[in-house]
Amino acid sequence: MAVSKTNDGKWEVQCWYKASDGRRRKRHKRGFTTKTAARKWERDFLRKAEGSPKMSFGRFYEVYKADRIPQLKLNTWLTKETIIKKKILPYFGDMELGEITARDIIAWQNGLYEETNPKTGQPYTMTYLRTVTNQLSAILNHAVKFYGLKENPYKSVDRPSKKQPVTVGFWTKDEYLRFSDAIMDRPLSFTAFEVLYYTGIREGELLALTPSDFDFDRMVLHITKSYQRLRGEDVVTGPKTPKSVRTIAIPNFLAAEVKEYLSGNSFGPNDRMFPVNKSYLYREMRRGSKAAGVKTIRVHDLRRSHVSLLIDLGFNALAIADRMGHEAVDITYRYADLFPSVQADMARALENLGGK
Repeated sequence: MAVSKTNDGKWEVQCWYKASDGRRRKRHKRGFTTKTAARKWERDFLRKAEGSPKMSFGRFYEVYKADRIPQLKLNTWLTKETIIKKKILPYFGDMELGEITARDIIAWQNGLYEETNPKTGQPYTMTYLRTVTNQLSAILNHAVKFYGLKENPYKSVDRPSKKQPVTVGFWTKDEYLRFSDAIMDRPLSFTAFEVLYYTGIREGELLALTPSDFDFDRMVLHITKSYQRLRGEDVVTGPKTPKSVRTIAIPNFLAAEVKEYLSGNSFGPNDRMFPVNKSYLYREMRRGSKAAGVKTIRVHDLRRSHVSLLIDLGFNALAIADRMGHEAVDITYRYADLFPSVQADMARALENLGGK
């Protein structure tokens, strides 16, 4: 590849590229008024030339990756990449991009429905399955928008729906108390799960907590960051969404438990209070569940359990959303099955108005 100045003072580009038939070819273009314009044309040409509907899905994924990485946070991209490599490339990697059909996608999707989560032994949730299928659709949309794919075959396929049967877990307060008794032998585990259950924060938010995040005078917890394990390194980033930055009021007993835990350790004000990773929490969840004789749920389901607890205590969706770092409409959408139906109460109220 070369950008050079011609005798008339303008610029030209000569570059080699791999065509869709796999052969190396050369392209020569001249007449650019500036070097910057010549390099831009070169970049755009190579991107389009090396991304083609005739290339394999696996090869196109590398083109997609090069395009998207500069636009995303590292942890966001690594999450996408893990899903793509585990759930999409093994099935579609060797297929020609332009030959993938709706029938191929339906067969792949049906296979996902039959898989189980190795961490829980349960079928994947519809939320996770939609996330996986959205990644495939995003790659195909990118090919349509920038690389000449005629249409996204996913357009005619039904995506995983909440209407499909799925087991969603949460614990009642009694189940959680039995679990917490079973893990009391390990102060880190006990305190971590107490914070998760009684505040409803996310796992990443928990693992990013430092002593300075607790204001024991005001009895509040400040959520401003999230923990990720990326490429073998501990990384603390900004929160999941702007709404995730929030201040949570905590009960006296939880504050006392956190104080006791901190007093038994020598953490600095900005040290991570729970210097473990998510895998540790998963293992402790399984250990405690088995010892307590309660059903196994995901660590993330403690967030659902907290919502259920707040609903039982009589709080409305708006109040719960503020505590959880969501919009109220998201709370009613994500946790609709936990809210009691008020249809019978509405009917009785209307009945009382009858004839008046």
